[in-house]
Amino acid sequence: MKRLLLLNISLLFAGSVFSKNEPDKELLDKARQFFSPLPKSFPSKENPITPQKVELGRLLFFERRLSVNDMISCSTCHAIEYYYSSPAPKQMGALKLQPRHAPTVLNSAGQFVQHWIGNRKDVEDQALQSLTGPPALGNPSKESVEEKLKSIPQYVELFKKAFPKDKEPITAENIAKAIGAFERTLVTPSRFDEFLKGDTKALTQEEKRGLKTFIEVGCVACHNGSLVGGTMYQKFGIYEPYWKYTKSESIDEGRYAVTKKEEDKYVFKVPPLRNVAMTPPYFHDGSVKTLEEAVWIMGKVQLGKDLSKEQVKDIVAFLRSLTGDIPKEARKPPILPP
Repeated sequence: MKRLLLLNISLLFAGSVFSKNEPDKELLDKARQFFSPLPKSFPSKENPITPQKVELGRLLFFERRLSVNDMISCSTCHAIEYYYSSPAPKQMGALKLQPRHAPTVLNSAGQFVQHWIGNRKDVEDQALQSLTGPPALGNPSKESVEEKLKSIPQYVELFKKAFPKDKEPITAENIAKAIGAFERTLVTPSRFDEFLKGDTKALTQEEKRGLKTFIEVGCVACHNGSLVGGTMYQKFGIYEPYWKYTKSESIDEGRYAVTKKEEDKYVFKVPPLRNVAMTPPYFHDGSVKTLEEAVWIMGKVQLGKDLSKEQVKDIVAFLRSLTGDIPKEARKPPILPP
């Protein structure tokens, strides 16, 4: 009930807030009520970002020897060429198929939890649990990964530099911290950030119409903040069952798998929309191929609205303005230790 009440209040607040001939300044002021520019990084008190950790984490992100069969790495499911995401509805892990679509890790460190169902608290927890997860890297134990890296001289030196105070630097926890530090630097500011900082010419007129529509129809009730999402849980299918429109092959009960609470059935983390135009397919099961279809479905099942073709077109134009540049040092794979 609280979730639905919050949504309804937000929709009432968002609706009909613009005059027909509102100036760019009015749109900017309204946008700033819901959104903020991306930070330069996503820092963590528990895992301070250092250049040594980031460089080590970048290597480990692409390191296939972290998997049980030396066949896959983090970058297998989160590939550079697909904006650190996957083009497959569900990606194959070391030993079995992933249960849900692999989202982009760009900007993901800024979310309030990780994974579609929130069963990972942060990027470090995600990296740590991936080491032994069968759908991920599939190792029989943390120790087996540690021993493998200890046999590679260059990693021994790199871990010493990244974790100089640790008597035994090569641990599963430090592997996770290094990967986490790297992911905390994967920030992709776009023209939308320039708009939020005051440059009203940073967006085209179509993109501005899309932003206005995005706010007015109520998308901002869930998709807000610097990531344009990633700040809350929400039921997928408030007005109608999601699978009626996504044509999903199987029905995923979402966070119910974690909590076993009836009210958490079909509840998922609201995904961030940064770079969404670059990361199809869409939704937790990758069941929808195009952004236009995804936007229309969201109108039906989340807002109870049949968005017009023009509304969908404008919203998609706005969403494309959220595409940013991948940081220069993360645009190509590194050369790994022999």
